[in-house]
Amino acid sequence: MIEVESQLHSALKEYFGFDAFKGNQEEIIRTILQGHDTFVIMPTGGGKSLCYQLPALLTEGTTIIVSPLIALMKNQVDAIRSYSGIDHIAHFLNSSLTRTQTKKVKDDLRQRRTKLLYVAPETLTKQENLDFFKEIDISFVAVDEAHCISEWGHDFRPEYRRIKQMLRAIGRQIPLIALTATATPKVRDDITKNLQMREPQVFVSSFNRPNLHYEVRPKGQNGKAEKNIIQFIKKNPDRAK
Repeated sequence: MIEVESQLHSALKEYFGFDAFKGNQEEIIRTILQGHDTFVIMPTGGGKSLCYQLPALLTEGTTIIVSPLIALMKNQVDAIRSYSGIDHIAHFLNSSLTRTQTKKVKDDLRQRRTKLLYVAPETLTKQENLDFFKEIDISFVAVDEAHCISEWGHDFRPEYRRIKQMLRAIGRQIPLIALTATATPKVRDDITKNLQMREPQVFVSSFNRPNLHYEVRPKGQNGKAEKNIIQFIKKNPDRAK
């Protein structure tokens, strides 16, 4: 156990430059590395992405990350490439790529050079892509913004409900990790059932933000609110960063 802990901390420092994990990141990563289906509910800014990025870098094969936004995929890929200094370590595959760019991505995957592949859910619906995914070694699949699966969620996307169907078409039992910043028990249950997760290990991080303070005050008139805000900032520079 000590050796595994040392390896995880060394990898965290090597790939991301961090000295320590946040919250329950380490426990989540251990669970993924053990091959369990995993459900992660963690507030924005809590470090969800690292929970699948680090094990993806440490396991054999390629991790597929299903993400709803092209801009988000690009940002994630750019960040991982900057950490590692290796362009082919992460790619995205979506409708924004040219035919030449798509060929480059698939060539890198065939040569086992890519550890993380970000895809839109629509990418999984194309038969040519499903046939291609049968050729490569997939370590696990991460479903980011998993609340998009649930009809009870605030950001429902129908194509997300077809993810499990598409993965089944690949023909292998692939470990799943679902991640979201928001999910009521009803939404969580819907996601688990739709993805047909096998006895998932569930991690719910604290949403308490001790650095945030909420207070309701009358707004007032004639610019009084703005004056009060400026006055507060001047009196509390350390709390107003």
